[in-house]
Amino acid sequence: MIKKIITAVLVLLACGANAQELNKQDVKNEVMRILDSINKAKLPDTKSGGGVEEHWYDRISLRGYAQIRYNGLFSTNDKITCDQCDRSWGTTSTAPDAKANNGLFIRRARLVFSGQVHPNVFFYFQPDFASSPVTGIQNFVQIRDLYFDVSFDKKREYRVRVGQSKIPYGFINMQSSSQRLTLDRADAINSSIANERDLGLIFYWAPAEIRKRFEMLVKDGYKGSGDFGVFAFGVYNGQIANKIDANRDLNVVARISYPFVIGSQIIEPGIQAYDGKWAFTDEISTGVIVNDPKYVKDERIGATFVLYPKPFGIQTEYNIGKGPRYNPLTNTVDDASLNGGYVLLNYKLDFKKQHLYPFAQFQYYDGGKKYEKDARSYVVRDYEFGIEWQPIKALELTAEYVVADRNYVDSARPVNRQQGNLLRLQAQFNF
Repeated sequence: MIKKIITAVLVLLACGANAQELNKQDVKNEVMRILDSINKAKLPDTKSGGGVEEHWYDRISLRGYAQIRYNGLFSTNDKITCDQCDRSWGTTSTAPDAKANNGLFIRRARLVFSGQVHPNVFFYFQPDFASSPVTGIQNFVQIRDLYFDVSFDKKREYRVRVGQSKIPYGFINMQSSSQRLTLDRADAINSSIANERDLGLIFYWAPAEIRKRFEMLVKDGYKGSGDFGVFAFGVYNGQIANKIDANRDLNVVARISYPFVIGSQIIEPGIQAYDGKWAFTDEISTGVIVNDPKYVKDERIGATFVLYPKPFGIQTEYNIGKGPRYNPLTNTVDDASLNGGYVLLNYKLDFKKQHLYPFAQFQYYDGGKKYEKDARSYVVRDYEFGIEWQPIKALELTAEYVVADRNYVDSARPVNRQQGNLLRLQAQFNF
């Protein structure tokens, strides 16, 4: 490379000495040719004594996806809302004549920077440019993931994940929004950890062969959850992502999940659990009583079964536990029992290079949501029917019809059962 740089300098000097004999275009062409050659050159590897040196930044990849939604079609009850799901769905107003502002909505706008920057260190950074700090305020940048996997063997079968990442609880929580068929995660599982993420240290183990299988289930369009190990165990703050921990109690989580090949089918059963204490910060209204707001019991155990769509698929999860829940009879927040789950039926239809996924889901949840106002109490029974069409790899179109029955109460709305239907649309762009 040094030889080429010297050559470039000599050419420039020669051009200067013979400026009258050369026109400007000839000089420009020669300089551009040499600079292009320099840019493509690799520095010698001074450590090994030969070959080329690959810089850490040469190993970083960039990808992303964006989702645009519209929730304003054929709605029979604009008062139905789901803050956890989609803030463009319904309205949070308590007025009797409240109308929803269901316009076009950017649900996701994410970039993913990742790479194996060292044989034993992998990094992953995912900001979201469509975050919403409060209802009605949209498109703020927020860190979703920022973690490092430190592996202890050449095959990277044993690794510790350090940083903010998804907490390994629930298949549907692990599954990326870019892969999920339903437009939102089921309340029963996603109420465990809002935005699915927190800051912690998680140990993962999986044989190299199974790690490749996890990768294939996503890459080949089977709607996999990604590689979160066969076995996972770790600790995390327990306060959800991008929030300062408000107590000195770390949550503990464990998960086992294995994708078995049976003939032409792949099934993945799993079990997961976590235990910890929830700390309220600003979620409790004046007058609502909480016995110990910094240390409310928060524990769950759940089971998963997935039959990947080859071509027919089933995805189901159920969990039970205890957690904060508002009691409208006593105006208190108690550590109350919870239970719920979902069943998703789906089908993968391939024609030419296009994919079609019809699906149907029923979900049920009876419990609280600790990160909502007053640990809002829920009883949810929703039916969802939809279809996802992938005409090309870069574009996915989804239509979903929802039949909702949601009873969600807090101190401002001690009686609040809402029922209704609507059609939801989404365009997803992968790049």
